[in-house]
Amino acid sequence: MKRFDGKVALVTGAASGIGRATALRLAEEGATLFACDVQEDGLATLAEEVRALGAEIATRRCDQSDEAQVEDTVAACATRFGRIDVLCNVAGILRFDHTHELSLADWNRVIAVNLTGTFLFCRAALPHLIATRGNIVNLSSTAALAGQPWAAAYSASKGGVLALTRNLAIDYVEQGVRVNAVCPGEIKTPIMKAFRLPEGANFKLIDRVRSPSGAAHPSRVASVIAMLASDDGAHMTGAEVRVDGGMLS
Repeated sequence: MKRFDGKVALVTGAASGIGRATALRLAEEGATLFACDVQEDGLATLAEEVRALGAEIATRRCDQSDEAQVEDTVAACATRFGRIDVLCNVAGILRFDHTHELSLADWNRVIAVNLTGTFLFCRAALPHLIATRGNIVNLSSTAALAGQPWAAAYSASKGGVLALTRNLAIDYVEQGVRVNAVCPGEIKTPIMKAFRLPEGANFKLIDRVRSPSGAAHPSRVASVIAMLASDDGAHMTGAEVRVDGGMLS
């Protein structure tokens, strides 16, 4: 399939995990990519792989909690390629804490990256997406749909991403911009490899974040993101799509 021929896609969190898988999937389907992340080594590796597929890519380091960096990144994408058709907001961070031990600084950092960063990229990209009648796919989580142990900040941030997605879908439906969200659960990513139980945590609660189908490869999520971002998802906006192997069934 070449559903993204002639399209420019901006992908955040593209150095690893779901963001990397998404960038590769879109490149395979003909997209021109602008990839950003805080991990420059991962971006360099991604660029080599994308070019090997015959696709064009530009990369940029960006901390999406920084307003100026986000605005500069979106402007750089539009300047380099002349348009933006798809924005995939994949970058995010995760931490596990007992809420009574969670510092305000750590809470603020998770909200700043996961929720505020998503807002900043949407805000900066929307004028370009209105011009192309493009679309946004935001990465939320099953943590936004059901209680997840030790993840108050993460769950709150991803719940905010879902609410933001729905509001943007309504706000921009008349301009032809679609906005959807994907809610993964138990995916094999670096963010999950860093998982550590808080001291004294009840291990039985871990079953709440396990899929009966087992942990999936990030490409499973990337394929759904690609569908939503393509014309196959043309009648979908404001949707939340679970990719969780039955976790919340």
